[in-house]
Parts: sequence; structure tokens; C-alpha cells
Amino acid sequence: SCLQLGLERFHGVCILGFNSAEWFIADIGAILAGGFAVGIYTTNSPEACHYVAENCSANVLVVENHKQLQKILEIQDKLPHLKAIIQYGEELKEKRPNLYSWSEFMDLGKDVPDTQLRQIIESQKPNQCCTLIYTSGTTGQPKGVMLSHDNLTWTASAAGRFIMLTDAKEKQELVVSYLPLSHIAAQMSDIWSAMTFGVQVFFAQPDALKGTLVDTLREVRPTAFLGVPRVWEKMEEKMKSIGAKSSAFRRKVAAWAKGVGLQTNLKWMNGYSEVPMNFRLARHLVYKKVRKAIGLDRCTKCYTGAAPITRETLEFFLSLNIPVFELYGMSESSGPHTVSLPHAFKLTSCGKEITGCRTLIHKPDGDGNGEICFSGRHIFMGYLNMEEKTKEAIDEDGWLHSGDLGKHDKDGFLYITGRIKELIITAGGENIPPVPIEDAVKDAVPIISNAMLVGDKAKFLAMLLTLKCNVDVETGEPGDDLTPEAIEYCQKLGSKATKVSEIISSKDKAVYAAIQKGIAAVNEGAVSNAQKVQKWVLLEKDFSLFGGELGPTMKLKRPVVAQKYKEQIAQFYADADTPT
Repeated sequence: SCLQLGLERFHGVCILGFNSAEWFIADIGAILAGGFAVGIYTTNSPEACHYVAENCSANVLVVENHKQLQKILEIQDKLPHLKAIIQYGEELKEKRPNLYSWSEFMDLGKDVPDTQLRQIIESQKPNQCCTLIYTSGTTGQPKGVMLSHDNLTWTASAAGRFIMLTDAKEKQELVVSYLPLSHIAAQMSDIWSAMTFGVQVFFAQPDALKGTLVDTLREVRPTAFLGVPRVWEKMEEKMKSIGAKSSAFRRKVAAWAKGVGLQTNLKWMNGYSEVPMNFRLARHLVYKKVRKAIGLDRCTKCYTGAAPITRETLEFFLSLNIPVFELYGMSESSGPHTVSLPHAFKLTSCGKEITGCRTLIHKPDGDGNGEICFSGRHIFMGYLNMEEKTKEAIDEDGWLHSGDLGKHDKDGFLYITGRIKELIITAGGENIPPVPIEDAVKDAVPIISNAMLVGDKAKFLAMLLTLKCNVDVETGEPGDDLTPEAIEYCQKLGSKATKVSEIISSKDKAVYAAIQKGIAAVNEGAVSNAQKVQKWVLLEKDFSLFGGELGPTMKLKRPVVAQKYKEQIAQFYADADTPT
């Protein structure tokens, strides 16, 4: 059908919609027909859609529904290469030239002889580009990461073997597809690895991340599950709020079981192998029931990736005997590079290199911290039409520079310690990675949702803080009402607040004192005075994709936040004196 529409060699087929069979079919069809498969984030504005479609000279655009179609119709006249639009998720509301329903699109291919398609497939080479992944740059325009056939097939096979996915001929693996397929993580796990190992794929509801994911998990009971940190955090919050409502006796039993679960799993992590009696009892009374309730009772491979996850969340799940394994990589490495395994994992480490992948720590300092560089068959070809940017990423020796800082421990486990670009360099010349300090504050003060450290080129560090609040399910906009968990926390402190605005407008004594106390405790553990948080402010709205402070994978867009709240930041440094 793509050929019938006139798809030219190395031109894009852009797909804009939630995960579905049609998404997979359009993606693989585009590749076999000699084009580029290109996912577009469903949250993109019309302008952002235009940038991608124009950048890859798209001949065909596949959209899910009327809402996504509207974005394309707005920019259609600025896309000279565009030949057709296909809508798959719902019936067409109007007839237009070159606009097809999915069934109409499927019928187009009936008159194309198989020989024509076979010829094109035969002419393709493993080292040619077949997929573009647009990296959501936290600064500047996105870059089209060119992945070859070999990048995808080699990585799918190497990563799948490494995490011990079972081939369907022996035992059927099941996964739920819900993370955006325009992102490499979902594409590698849901399409390429699934295809390589014959994994059965179930599609979640489009509102999965707004709350229906657990229902789907309970129905499917997957054997492997990949969540971004935000997904695990949401599960943790939900489970805690349900736990808080149960009887005193049940809470006691749960607390006992979590203590046993954490101790036993940490022992296993350090090489002990015995299964203590109290653990067996706790598994029977608590862990099995919890796993069943969230649909992970058959899941032996729970993974997290795409952004940093806090130790607190990892320990929460570990205490319920659900080890969540971290993996690490980037679009430019076709997805994964290092992976944690059940028999080889350490809390807060991203694991070890997949067989065939190599890591170099570039210019390490005294502690062994340096830039993490990768090499292997998973390394991308380059950025589409961006030779300079490609040269910045891949050096003369073929090492891909990740922009991340990290180190290996004595056993070869990789730890990420920060981003080179996000390092705060104070006026005193101290290099400070913000994430560990931000995570420590979130740990110390459970009511805090997001924390962002500032202080680049300044005399001292300060912090922007947001509170945990309810989010509008439809728009994803953070509201003013505190979450039940946050309200409960306030009550424990003796505050009657139920809204963010109440806390800020009255400078709620109990809450402000608790935040100050938490920050003071974090400062106690600071490496040096320069790493202490001297001032902080509460913001009225939590960060969100809706507000632009978070990217599609919920990564913090620091430059955006700094711009948006520049007045509050300026206020920290308005007084000339450094606070003591």
C-alpha cells in the first residue's frame, strides 16, 4: 500500500498515535517498502509535527484519530513531499483528497505485484537506515537518530538474550505495549525484541498512564514489564494510599513483611542464597497478594529506564519482593547498553554491558567519575542531515559520547552520577551534580513532588520545590488540591491544609518547618559547604508535560524551568549576602 501511494526510497512514513497493531504494521510496512519508519509523539504541537515530517521528507502520514488529523491538516500545505494521510483509530469524519481510512489504505496494495515489493526488500542492506527516532532535545530542535536494520535486529537479539527472554517455541512471553512507540525503549521492547523472540503483545488503553494501566496488567498478567520511573512512582503512591486506609492489624503485618522483604532481597543481592522461614511466611501472606493486585504475579522481569529512579522507589518495591531492574542506554545506542539481571544487580546501579557492548569512562577524575562512552553494533549511524552534531556525538575512534557522568565499581557495575550539561558549576568553581541532592530532599520530605537545584555561576545553591497534587486526568494539568497522601502527611504535622495555595499563601508554619527540617538533614550529609541548599521556595504549580517543564519521558527540562521561574530564582540571589 505504501508503494501504491508512491513512497520513495529513504523517505519518511510518520506515525502519530497511541500504540496499536496498526502502528506496528505501518512501521514495519514502511521499512519493507524502503522508506523510514518515523514515530511522532502524540503530545507534539502542530509545529513540532511539522518539524519532524519536513525533516524526514515524509511521503505518508499515519494518524490515529480526528484530533491528531487536525494537527496535520494545519501544516499540510507546508509539507511538499506529502502524498497521503491515513487515519486508523476511528472512522473518517470527512472526505478529503489523499485522505484514507485504514481499510482503504489496506486495499491499495492489492494491485501491487509481489515481485515489485520483493525487489525492494532484496535491494536493502543491513547497514542502511530504516528507522528514525527523534530525540526530544531538552535544548534546541530534536535530532533524527538514524538506526540501521543491523542496529535494530542485532540489539533486539543481543538484549533479549541478555535478559533471558524465552523463545516462544519453549515458553510464551507476554508484554503490554503502552509507552510511546516514538521512543526507542518501547520500540525495542514491543516491536523488535518481541518479533525476535515471538513475544505476545497486548495493547493498553490510550489513557493507560492516566490510571487504566493496572487494569490492563491485571487482565494480561505479563511475564516482562518495562516502566519509566514515573510509572513505578505512581504505582508506589497508589499502593501507599490504599495501604494507609487498611486496618491497624493489616498495616502491622504489611510493615513486618516489608522489613523482611527488604532485608532478604538485600542479602540475596550480596550473594546469600538461603530463603528464611519468615520470608516464606511473608510471601504467602503479603507479597503474592500484592503482585496479584497489580497484575505482576507472573512477571519475572520488571524493568525501569529512560530517566533516573530514586532509591526510595526501588527499595519500596524490593521490600514487597518485586525487584525492579534498572537498564541504561539512549536512542543513539538503539536503546539499551547496560542491564541489571536477577542474579547480577545492585541497588542504584544500571547493571552491566549487554554482551557485545563496550563502555569507556572518558577522562575519569580521582573517584573514577568520567563521561560514559559506548561502542558496539548498537551504535547509531548518525543524525539525519546533521553532520556536525554527529561528529560531536561519535569521536574519531568510534566511541559514542553519552553526555552522562558515571563510574564502574570494582565488580564492573555501572553507576550514573549525573549529566555533564546539568552539572551546576558554582561561582566558587565547585562542580555539583544536582540529581543526588534533589532525590535526597524528595526522600526527606515526602510531600515534595519535584525539586530542582539552581546555583550555576552563583555563590550558593538554592532549590525550587513543588508539592504533590492531584492532576487533571484529561489535560494532565496539575491542580491545587493536595494528594490524599500529602493531606495525610500535613495532618500528621498538625496542619489542616488541603490545597497547595493554602500552604503558600499562609506560609503554613508546620509544613514550612518540616521542609526546612528535611533540607537541614540533607545538608548534614553534604560533601562540602558548597553542596548545601541555602534557600528554597515553594512553587504554586507542580511540573508537568502540560506546563512544559517535563519532556515526553518525564525528564526534567532544566532550561525551561530556569526560564519559567527566573523571577523566583533571581529573588534567591537578590540579597548580596551569602546566607549562613
